[in-house]
Amino acid sequence: MNRQFRISSGIGIAIVFILGMFLFTCCKGGRKAPEVNLEVDISGKEAVIQDIKQAEKIFQALPSPLESAMLIKSAGARFEEKLLNPVSNVNKYITNKSMALNLGVYTCNLSFASLYEQTQLLIDYMNAAKKMADGLGILKAIEQEDIDRLEENINNSEVIMDIVSQTFMNSNSYLEDNGQPATAAIVLTGGWIEGLYISTQLVDMNDFEGNKLVGRIIDQKLSVDILLRLLDGSKGIAAVDELMAEVEKLKKVFDKIRIDTSAVKPEYDPDSESTVLKSEVQTDMTPAVFMELSAVVKEIRNSFVI
Repeated sequence: MNRQFRISSGIGIAIVFILGMFLFTCCKGGRKAPEVNLEVDISGKEAVIQDIKQAEKIFQALPSPLESAMLIKSAGARFEEKLLNPVSNVNKYITNKSMALNLGVYTCNLSFASLYEQTQLLIDYMNAAKKMADGLGILKAIEQEDIDRLEENINNSEVIMDIVSQTFMNSNSYLEDNGQPATAAIVLTGGWIEGLYISTQLVDMNDFEGNKLVGRIIDQKLSVDILLRLLDGSKGIAAVDELMAEVEKLKKVFDKIRIDTSAVKPEYDPDSESTVLKSEVQTDMTPAVFMELSAVVKEIRNSFVI
């Protein structure tokens, strides 16, 4: 399994290497990660500012539901509506925890539907996500005009992607800006778990060896640690502590997967005028470990949506 990691000039190699492996990490065939632009300047700042910046980095290092859906589609996976959380479940979620988790879940579902041009499902899931956001009091995260705009531009993929992306970002920006980082972390957990659940369910065990989707799933070994760090920032809140216990179960399975990385060799790419870090990555995911991972993910995800 060969991978290339691209960074912009002036960014610390250690930071970018860790985040680069996770954010749109490469899979078989030497795919390239996109440029990552980070501003790391904490000189002269107070400790509290450093803590906030660190929390932002952790939060931004995790994939949004749209990014998770893009990873699934880029691996060549098919669309399976039966894997999504039915919109008919929307009235079941009345606690803040369940609404936050399923805001993430439904946002992942609408992202999945949008990438596969499932127009009616896209609108249905946008409405479901709006109900969750409204229940959480996330003002102006998803407005009726967003849904109307979707209907008006249902054949314009660029506009749809913009609306879907803004849906998630607006929700989390509101929560962060209004002192609700725990809720924001729960939303992100719901979306990440849903993306992982859909991914594991779409893997064809008869085509396991060299399966690109399996490669995408292996990449999440690094993100599970990032997710735990994000949740740890709100440790002590019952809903967060419960989630951390669930994610720890997942981490135990991910820890059975070996990822060995060779030394990084920088090479200048004249076409993009940027430095490309080339590295060999060897991984070991057996069918048995995959089945165990899939079962744990399914159990956690089902506890969110039922």
